[in-house]
Amino acid sequence: MSMPFIRPKSLASLVESAVSARSPLLGRAAHAQIIKTLGLALEAFLSNHLINMYSKLDRLHSAQAVLSLIPAHFRSVVTWTALIAGNVQNGHFVSGLSCFSTMRQECIQPNDFTFPCLFKAAAALQSPILGKQFHGLSVKLMLIDDVFVACSAFDMYSKTGFLSDANKVFDEMPYRNIATWNACISNAVQNGKPRDAIYKFVHLLGSGEAAPNSISFCAFLNACSDGRFLKQGQQLHGYLIKGGHEADISVSNGLIDFYGKCHQIRLSEQVFEKMSERNSVSWCSMLAVYEQNDMGEMACNLFLKLRRAGVEPTDFMVSSVISACAGLAALESGRVIHGLAVKACIDENIFVGSALVDMYGKCGSIDACERVFFSMPRRNLISWNALIGGYAHQGHAEMALDLFKEMTKCRGSERLIPNYVTFVCVLSACSRGGMVKVGMNIFEVMKAEYAINPGPEHYACVVDMLGRAGQVERAYEIIQRMGVRPTISIWGALLNACKMHGKPELGKIAAENLFELDPQDSGNHVLLSNMFAAEGRWDEANLVRKEMMNVGIKKGVGYSWISVKNKVHVFQAKDTSHSRNGEIQRVLAKLKKEMLGAGYVPDTRLALYDLEDEEKESEVWCHSEKIALAFGLIALPPGVPIRITKNLRICVDCHSAIKFISGIVGREIIVRDNNRFHHFVNNLCSCGDYW
Repeated sequence: MSMPFIRPKSLASLVESAVSARSPLLGRAAHAQIIKTLGLALEAFLSNHLINMYSKLDRLHSAQAVLSLIPAHFRSVVTWTALIAGNVQNGHFVSGLSCFSTMRQECIQPNDFTFPCLFKAAAALQSPILGKQFHGLSVKLMLIDDVFVACSAFDMYSKTGFLSDANKVFDEMPYRNIATWNACISNAVQNGKPRDAIYKFVHLLGSGEAAPNSISFCAFLNACSDGRFLKQGQQLHGYLIKGGHEADISVSNGLIDFYGKCHQIRLSEQVFEKMSERNSVSWCSMLAVYEQNDMGEMACNLFLKLRRAGVEPTDFMVSSVISACAGLAALESGRVIHGLAVKACIDENIFVGSALVDMYGKCGSIDACERVFFSMPRRNLISWNALIGGYAHQGHAEMALDLFKEMTKCRGSERLIPNYVTFVCVLSACSRGGMVKVGMNIFEVMKAEYAINPGPEHYACVVDMLGRAGQVERAYEIIQRMGVRPTISIWGALLNACKMHGKPELGKIAAENLFELDPQDSGNHVLLSNMFAAEGRWDEANLVRKEMMNVGIKKGVGYSWISVKNKVHVFQAKDTSHSRNGEIQRVLAKLKKEMLGAGYVPDTRLALYDLEDEEKESEVWCHSEKIALAFGLIALPPGVPIRITKNLRICVDCHSAIKFISGIVGREIIVRDNNRFHHFVNNLCSCGDYW
């Protein structure tokens, strides 16, 4: 029984359906049916459909094979534009331009569909010279007045940094549709000119040329986010409610992101809660709001909520919640999310992989950090920075420097150029490793070889590095000579160095600058008071405390916490409220006796009061990290590492005591304070007593 004859138009529709379905298999089947029905000699329109299909599906060899079967005199601008468009759409920009060159050699003129592809290729290749040539040709062929051609030319100039040319093209356009206006607003945002983007949006509203759509609104909100223009964003929100646009999912997602970046968390939550319908971007936007505003616990709770709602996790969701776990130092939660990523087959995604490297590094699990990094099929600069930062957090300065050297020696697809963040991580490693000479050399290399101007974070690392090494006066000289205004981190690094090396006069200068920059931070006052106390200058120490009371500043409470069986146990200094307090106190008493027998001498230099020696010893023995450690010893099975997190920097006595305890009990003890990790094993700490 013979098959009925299929008309060429029906066969063309079959080819188009393969493009819509993104199915090369269906496309090849359609092609086979065409050959079976009509033979190899095809009508031009069918050949054009096949070339378009193979090009769009990134099967360029097949597209070229079909092209070779078409006699040169039958090839048209439609044929070549289909091939050029497919190349450009799939990122083969040079190949697309090569096709254009061949087309011109065949004396075929481009049309209004060809030029947008050419401008896109020039923009992607960052080649304004090519773009200008295409612009000139479009003028010569009198196609520049076409709205799509002009819009593409404008976009090309914007993306290659020729903003004056872009504005000239925009101003000379006889007609501008909404796509043109959206390109104008979006490019202003991408070029770091959020204020210009807002002016363009206002101009759009006043011009009446086109009605703004969801893309316009989202671009405007991005401009407000970048410029922290809260008032203007709220005005747009009112406009959206009045015009009934708030129900658009993409617009609501843009509002969530905008309010989050302006630190208006409650407003983000209100927009999210009012949404009658949410997509994966909605959940991801809200997760990012919590994570970016240091509300990691809320991010984790929202992730649980979306999983209960049956939402499938995406790579962006997972990377956001992993970053939240990193901020909380929640290693067990991070491991659970890692397992979920493996189950969802997104663990090899470059964003998820980089977030995992960062999370394991910040949670003190450097072995897992390395395993994830070296198992990644592809790495970017963020991945490398995360591992270098992980080594720096752990105090492995040599390993961080070796990795930095390896990264800068990479060639080919792995070749990466260090950026601002890379040098912050490397300088931080040098600071924590006491490598002053190497660190200062890298600081100079950053400026001379990589043309990166030092920022506040770099200077903070340098001041910290010099200060830790006892070169406090040199650190102060650098602050006086630096090209940016000293920040809280910079003066804080100097104040810590003054406390560490007993430089109260210079410390007073640092503290006064800190009081001016952040008058409500109790930590700076306490540091200055402690420094005077360590020098026995009790009148000055008490004066600082009195000033705190007079202006209503309360000392920040120190906390230490430890996770046992999915429950977080929090302790303060002198805490006796825990249900197992009796056991904790017995363990502390036993440890103190064994430590004194092993040669431990309490360091009471920074006890906060002018007390007798015995009272000072009792004072430092009741610190929160010691209590948390004692609880860990009774609550966790033998051999399991004890992980403690503290919201303040660990004190000298607790550091010394935990070194002794690690040897006495034969346990690995990991303390993450607000500055770095301390790995205690066999009476030694990973920081080398340098923190």
